[in-house]
Amino acid sequence: MLLSDQAGQAAATKIPRPATLRESVIEAIQELIVSGQLKPGQHLVESELAELLGVSRQPVREALQQLSGEGWVDLHPGQGAFVHVPTVEEADQLLAVRALLETESARLAALHAGEDGVRRLRALCARGIASVKSDDVEAAVATNSELHALVTALSGNQVLAELASQVARRVRWYHTPVARRRGMDSWQEHTALIDAIEAGDEDRAAHIMREHTEHTRASYMDQRGSQPVEPAPKAKPVRRRRPRTSSAD
Repeated sequence: MLLSDQAGQAAATKIPRPATLRESVIEAIQELIVSGQLKPGQHLVESELAELLGVSRQPVREALQQLSGEGWVDLHPGQGAFVHVPTVEEADQLLAVRALLETESARLAALHAGEDGVRRLRALCARGIASVKSDDVEAAVATNSELHALVTALSGNQVLAELASQVARRVRWYHTPVARRRGMDSWQEHTALIDAIEAGDEDRAAHIMREHTEHTRASYMDQRGSQPVEPAPKAKPVRRRRPRTSSAD
């Protein structure tokens, strides 16, 4: 066999490479932003982030550059880096796209979920309800994200799943501020959605998901209208060290 033929076969089965240090730092900073530990408008000091994450300043600098290009961070010459403050228009557009993707996901999940899929959805819903009852907003938001991701996975449409995953983290960023406001209502809607999926009622599942995502969008817009996001004063991130490493999950 020619070397070129071998190379062609190898290209079809590339071995996944571990995450680089920069990619791990990007992931960590995104999570700090999404979880609210880094607030919209907050000044991001390279040395403080480097100390927090247990890395040198270079990968932090590289990460901030990339996050700037992806809309997570704003770089101001002579001032430094700041957590991006999402505009109302940005949030509205993203949540509208999310509604389209997840409405179709719910419709298809009603056709393909099966007993095991429904069981997994109900387990996540129970966890979410328990989180709301204990006022654990962080756990409720994380579980909400897992449940929506599972609905999309159960749709059986890989392209749809890939598109939904591209907006999922930013959706979680927008959902976090309104999670307590949505409270148990959100999980009652999840319960009704799972009932429709279990019944195989694709039209009802799609309708419930469309209404559910609209309620979240409206809640976010209402909060932004009554409480505009202002740039936060310079503040040090929460001191939570991570081991120095060159790769991460």
